Amino acid sequence: MDLIILDNQIENFIVDMRSSDAFMNLKGLGELAQKLVETRKHDIFPLMFSLIKLALILPIATSTVERAFSTMKIIKNRLRNCMGDSWMNDCLLIYIEKDIFSCIDNDLIVQRFQKIKTRQEKL
Repeated sequence: MDLIILDNQIENFIVDMRSSDAFMNLKGLGELAQKLVETRKHDIFPLMFSLIKLALILPIATSTVERAFSTMKIIKNRLRNCMGDSWMNDCLLIYIEKDIFSCIDNDLIVQRFQKIKTRQEKL
């Protein structure tokens, strides 16, 4: 049903944009999205506005995913190939948020780890 509505919205959107002076000198999707909100046409063409938002967000989402996979490649190398999901998630979190974790003293981490469970040997 949405595809039929979208097809209709596309035709009306093109006619409306070509006939409106406010949309004549726009340079890019960002300006188009801003003008749609300013003129409240994002309410008239909600599916078109969603497509424009997706087109604007896609490069950012893609680069975030690529960074995550690059990090995973660094963490999960041949030496740690049999790593479980939980352990890998913990390592990825520490690697990605290394700025935050660099402020934490290693001695505090060791002390906390020692208190969690009784160990045969002291670290």
